[in-house]
Amino acid sequence: MKIALMDSGIGLLAATAAVRRLRPDADLVLSLDPDGMPWGPRTPEDLTTRALAVAEAAAARRPEALIVGCNTATVHALPALRARLEPAVPVIGTVPAIKPAAAGGGHVAIWATPATTGSPYQRNLIRDFADGVPVAEVPCWGLAEAVERADEEAIDTAVAAAAELTPEDVTTVVLGCTHYELVAERIRAAVQRPGRPPLALHGSAGAVAAQALRRIGAGPAPDAPAHGTVTVLLSGREGVLPAPALAYPEGRLLQVVSPAR
Repeated sequence: MKIALMDSGIGLLAATAAVRRLRPDADLVLSLDPDGMPWGPRTPEDLTTRALAVAEAAAARRPEALIVGCNTATVHALPALRARLEPAVPVIGTVPAIKPAAAGGGHVAIWATPATTGSPYQRNLIRDFADGVPVAEVPCWGLAEAVERADEEAIDTAVAAAAELTPEDVTTVVLGCTHYELVAERIRAAVQRPGRPPLALHGSAGAVAAQALRRIGAGPAPDAPAHGTVTVLLSGREGVLPAPALAYPEGRLLQVVSPAR
């Protein structure tokens, strides 16, 4: 089994680790775009062009499925990716976990990039899946960039700033950017209010990994032999995981289970 994941940077690590835990026997292809990152500030057309190139580099390794491990790329490039690669390679996008978060019925905060916060895309998801539930949209200035660099001080500053914008009575936080899942517990600690019930966090990595397996007719096998390999592509060139990836447990998991090549 071979599954590919793509993103401009290390935001794909959360979904990659989720796939690895479900199927330690799967070979993984991680296709990043250091030459073109970050994708967020790019126009939709430019981002789509970059995403298609990264996806085609991954598809050349003949994976059974491709996960778009980036919310922004899913918004702008998913239709083009599917048109180019399916049905030969199923393409699975990443959508903020607003629906399961709203099912709890409490006050929800959606932490997302400034470009996504307030966007028609996010507002449509709120309308479709959180109607009648109080939702606060929280722009997280600089957080994805700080996580990408593994800049501890910048991460703390960005998390604290977003926590200040989060209403006191929030019971659930949606991690609306895949980078944020890498610092989920730091976000929990910043938002949890004294005397309040434990904060619920909702990311997308687990659901995306499970969906990828379903699309290829496979099931979880967490006890399978851990012989899956990891191939890293950097703007199409074979390389190794960027050094900041190893600052996170998800990155170290990949290195320990099967060193990136």
